[in-house]
Amino acid sequence: MQIPLLEILMISLGLGFDAFSVALASGAQGFTPRRIFRLAWHFGLFQFMMPLIGWGLGDLISKFIGEWGQWFVFILLVMIGIKMFWEGFKKAPEDMPDLSKGWRLITLSIGTSLDALAVGFGFGLLDAAIIIPAAIIGLVCAAMTIVGLYLGVRLYRKLGRRAMILGGVILIAIGIKMVI
Repeated sequence: MQIPLLEILMISLGLGFDAFSVALASGAQGFTPRRIFRLAWHFGLFQFMMPLIGWGLGDLISKFIGEWGQWFVFILLVMIGIKMFWEGFKKAPEDMPDLSKGWRLITLSIGTSLDALAVGFGFGLLDAAIIIPAAIIGLVCAAMTIVGLYLGVRLYRKLGRRAMILGGVILIAIGIKMVI
C-alpha cells in the first residue's frame, strides 16, 4: 500500500514539531555549524529510524511504548525544561551544558522521536511501504530542527534570558502534552 505524499508530509510536520521546539529552546545558546549539524543530524536520523523500528517490531514495541513511552518522554522533557527554566534566571545560556552533545543529545533524540515509532507501527499494520516515508520524515525533521535553531537565536537576541525561560516552558508543555 502506498501512502499519499501529502499525508506523509503532514505526518512529517506533526512529528517534527517536538524536535523544532527543542531546537528553538537550544537556539538560545547560540549555534555553530557543528551544533546545527549535530542536532539536525541526530533528530533527523532518529525520526528516520524510529518508523523503521516500529514497522519492524510492531506489536512488541507498541505495547511497551504504549504504556511507558509517554511517561519516559514526559519525565525527560520536564526535567530538561525545569533545568532550562531555572538556569534562565541564574546563568547566561552560554554557560549552560550544550544540549547538542553526549547523552543529552541522545535522550532528546529518542524523546522527540517516540511518536515516529508509533507511526511506523501504524504503517506496518497498513502493510504500507516504509523506507520513503521514513526518509521524508527524517528530512523534514532535520529541516525543522535547523529552522528552530535559527529562530531560537533570534528570539534570544530579542528576549535575552527570558528566551531560555520560554524554552524551558515549551519543553515542559510538550512533556505535559505527551501524558494528556
